[in-house]
Amino acid sequence: MIMNNVHLLDETNGLTGSHAGLEAVSSAAARPVLKPGSNCWRVVPADRAAALIDGADYFAQLEAALRKAQHSIMIIGWDFDGSIRLRPNMDAETSPPLGPLLRSLLEEKPDLEIRILVWSVAVVHAPGAPGPLIFGAEWQNHPRLQLRLDKHHPLYAAHHQKIVCIDDGLAFVGGMDLTVRRWDTQDHACDNPYRLREDGTIYDPVHDVQMVVTGPAAHSITELAYERWRVATGEEIACLPHPVPDIWPADLAPDFTNAPVAIARTFPAWGAQCSVQEASVLNVDALSAARKSIYIEAQYMTAPYIGDVLEQQLAKPDGPEIIVIQTHESHGWAEKKVMGTNRDRLIRRLRKADRYDRLRVYYPVVPTKDGFCQVLIHSKLIIVDDTFLRIGSSNMNNRSIGLDTECDLAVEAVNDEMRGSILKLRDRLLGEHLGTEPEVFSEAVSEEGGSLIAAIERLNVNDRRVHVFDAMFDEGPAEPAVGTSLLDPLEPFEPLWFLKRPND
Repeated sequence: MIMNNVHLLDETNGLTGSHAGLEAVSSAAARPVLKPGSNCWRVVPADRAAALIDGADYFAQLEAALRKAQHSIMIIGWDFDGSIRLRPNMDAETSPPLGPLLRSLLEEKPDLEIRILVWSVAVVHAPGAPGPLIFGAEWQNHPRLQLRLDKHHPLYAAHHQKIVCIDDGLAFVGGMDLTVRRWDTQDHACDNPYRLREDGTIYDPVHDVQMVVTGPAAHSITELAYERWRVATGEEIACLPHPVPDIWPADLAPDFTNAPVAIARTFPAWGAQCSVQEASVLNVDALSAARKSIYIEAQYMTAPYIGDVLEQQLAKPDGPEIIVIQTHESHGWAEKKVMGTNRDRLIRRLRKADRYDRLRVYYPVVPTKDGFCQVLIHSKLIIVDDTFLRIGSSNMNNRSIGLDTECDLAVEAVNDEMRGSILKLRDRLLGEHLGTEPEVFSEAVSEEGGSLIAAIERLNVNDRRVHVFDAMFDEGPAEPAVGTSLLDPLEPFEPLWFLKRPND
């Protein structure tokens, strides 16, 4: 089990500065959200950090970083498919498939070691090709490359972290696995010829967010990844000593510099490992701290505890606006039965609590020749006011509270420059969904007196737009569906619990 070593930062750390147009939120008077040992594991400085919006952005930066690796590449994921190309819009010689790319790096660099850890049930549950995970592939045949399946999880639990660490000094964390059907550009065109399934057909547009950090924050994420590798395989790996070479992507402008970054984890109780539920506590603390606005992007938002805190905020006469962007059409029977149904039930519950008309729940669409197609939301993001940002792997469903293994990163602004960066990211995201420029959206917010809802409704006139969920208007149940505890459990299911000794 990872110990709760805490690296605290003075709240005055970071750059000073100003950002014109900051929302009227008195961040200095607000209590800090991040509490190491409670809602996060550590708060550590990132020399630089940036949000990477959508797969094309993330995968291109990842490929550039992989090519710079000298000592270590650690990949941890819910799924992995070595046949994908990180830049499918380039020719195969320029951007080869990921597996052969990794193999070529090993042949070029004698000190490089590559480890890949994949959830064991991915071979039957995830979209990537199972054969190479089970039987291997030609590109895996190298003594300094290991691909292992992570079997250290309870029944029905998933290893859901999406982490890549390079040379112990650069780390990517977020919602995207290195597998099929994750790549997309920010225009999310329905007919993008590079967004192909294995059979050559075009898969639906998909939106996601990843975060990249360098410096001590990346070093701590690497510690977390190495500990997971040890738990799953038994192999101990020591991090490189500080400082490690700076391999920040040359063409990537950071959103944050010298910024404190929190690492929040979720582990189920399993064997000698105790339960860790930092991420869900962080969600509650961050959402409860909101004064003016809450912006959420969620693949799944179904957990009653999320409903509790949002309902409390909606009950306040002067509470924050709440804007949620979610996936509309779920895939698969279980997702539709539980996630889709409970999503609509939670929306109805919140709608009934929305006495002051401060709630909107949308799904984004892009135009086709015959109408619209949905953009699948795969991101797991929270932005509170101009003070808090969370990006990670945790969904807002029950299983992400205490069953699956998760990793999230959070930034809490300590100066005006950081607050400006959080607002710019929010405006980029909402501008993307509305088919407009971030600056146009920001100006609309200012002209509407700071109201995100008014700005969205004013600009929601393009072919690329957001639609309101039917559950914002229809009649229907608002309580979780029957069977939720079985299909979306809060904690590990132990069928032989009655045989356990009291001290086990």
